[in-house]
Amino acid sequence: MTSYVENETSQSFSFDEKALLDRVAQAVLDSENCPYETTVNLLLTDDAGIREYNKNYRNIDAETDVLSFPNLEFETPGDFSGVEEREADCFDPDSGELVLGDIILNVSRVKEQAVEYGHSELREFAFLLAHSLFHLCGYDHMEPDEAAFMEEKQEAVLQSLQITRA
Repeated sequence: MTSYVENETSQSFSFDEKALLDRVAQAVLDSENCPYETTVNLLLTDDAGIREYNKNYRNIDAETDVLSFPNLEFETPGDFSGVEEREADCFDPDSGELVLGDIILNVSRVKEQAVEYGHSELREFAFLLAHSLFHLCGYDHMEPDEAAFMEEKQEAVLQSLQITRA
């Protein structure tokens, strides 16, 4: 797996963001039985930055905690069969890796929500990564049953990594 992290803020964390992205991404992909080596991009930004991305790409003029931009379209969430049929659109021509997509994470919200929910910044960061990575695998939470299923999957991944709320 290849991952890229860019931090356009002056804020930082007490943990290695790229190492955590790699751990969470691998756990999510393992849980989905992804048969490919993958690439994912993570941009760390602030309230103003994510508001601008949200406005430009989703026509929503508001801050949020995380945005996901999947490179793949899934008929069934987590079903990677058929991606080879769209090889030119899905695979990096240089590395041969499946390009999952991009994540934009709001560093300010990570810090605020960690305090609000009473857990570590590492837990909040990992939770938002897992949430976004499941979006990159085709999951959504527009309906209550979809949201419950996605939450179950996120929690299972974080538990497997021993990244708990405590």
